[in-house]
Amino acid sequence: MNLAAIQQYLDFAYVAAIVLFILSLKWLSSPRTARWGVIAGEIGAALAVGATLFNPELVQYKWIVITLIIGAAVGIPLGMVKMTAVPQRTALSHSFGAASAAMIGIAEYYAGAPHVTRFQMGEIGLEVIIGSLTFTGSLIAAGKLQEILPQRPIVYRGQNIVSLTVLGSALLLAILMVINPAQMWLFPVMVIVALIFGILLVTPIGGADMPTVISLLNSYAGFSAALLGFVLNSKVLIVAGALDGSSGFILSVIMCKAMNRSFTNVLFGAFGQVTASTKAAKEERPVRSASPEDAAGILGTAGKVVIVPGYGMAVAQAQHKVRELYDVLTKRGVDVQFAIHPVAGRMPGHMNVLLAEADVPYDHLKEMDEINGDFAQTDVALIIGANDVTNPAAKTDKSSPIYGMPVLDVEKAHTTMVIKRSMNPGFAGIDNPLYYMDNTLMLFGDAKAFVTNIVKELSNHD
Repeated sequence: MNLAAIQQYLDFAYVAAIVLFILSLKWLSSPRTARWGVIAGEIGAALAVGATLFNPELVQYKWIVITLIIGAAVGIPLGMVKMTAVPQRTALSHSFGAASAAMIGIAEYYAGAPHVTRFQMGEIGLEVIIGSLTFTGSLIAAGKLQEILPQRPIVYRGQNIVSLTVLGSALLLAILMVINPAQMWLFPVMVIVALIFGILLVTPIGGADMPTVISLLNSYAGFSAALLGFVLNSKVLIVAGALDGSSGFILSVIMCKAMNRSFTNVLFGAFGQVTASTKAAKEERPVRSASPEDAAGILGTAGKVVIVPGYGMAVAQAQHKVRELYDVLTKRGVDVQFAIHPVAGRMPGHMNVLLAEADVPYDHLKEMDEINGDFAQTDVALIIGANDVTNPAAKTDKSSPIYGMPVLDVEKAHTTMVIKRSMNPGFAGIDNPLYYMDNTLMLFGDAKAFVTNIVKELSNHD
């Protein structure tokens, strides 16, 4: 087979991969078709990689095979993590992808230096800056989510000026290199400055903004890959990176809208500091608690129940027990719905994935805008490990860091029950006045164990 025929087959494979990537994004937008979206993405990636490996320009496979083995050795254990670790694993994936794009860009520069054209230098410089800052930023995000690093914002006076100065320095160095690409000593300085900016970018961001940060870092990683496609003259990499970058950007916009936050606030707002007044209120105000028997009695006589899942459900791996609770209540004739806040958990769609894993019917999962009007007619709102997304202070307390963020109107239910280990604040570090309301019952304990006991009580009285 001649080279022209081989190239035609390779081009067809790349086109097919691009189509599958587009279909993958389309299907991933709905829980009903998400499985097909994953399969389409996997086939598309396999086609793109396979076509690249069959490229006639490849003359040696030794280093490719070695890196594939190393990558598999690292990737397989990462893919086996628990569902609670998926957010930080996702951040690590963004970090690895961005690092690989940055390193390839660095290699391309040194392979062509000092004869790199100005246009090529512009492509390489921008790609390496975005890849480098995404690499360190994603590492910081993963560290915060894994609680290796402080989860609260690390802030200091003049931090925005410092951060923007560092970013401006990286861009200035890139411009100087575009003017004269032969100034090779500037290149490593530019990379180091970009790496530092990635740390400064994410360190001041608090926990409640982390879902948006993850989607934004995903967007940066995608744009870095798209720019790398221009550097390598790879059309499939340009399209795949653009799809990844644009979809991540759109998701970030949606998340910010759901939180009533701007990109500027997310990146530089230092959201999530615990105030002294919040702590004092938590210590002085009494709460009402209930046992599993009490909770079962209230749920068993309810006509309409709305379950609000949160990160506490993920930590306790309680989604299957929640499905059992749904089954036993539905069997009793109770109307059970699930209220899903856009930023519940620590990554976009976290609760949807967990409940889908437990085979909770999709049509009973209601988004915030769809379910909020029903709480006033709801007998019981059962909150399972959700904190900040149910905090009414977002609507009433102008001094609260989350003021203006749309939340679930759980306090309007006739009875609100909250399964929680303790009275500690949520990931944003903000106390929740919901816990002290007259119609609220605190169900202290592990979510999985508490729901199990409720199910047992309900089953015993069938």
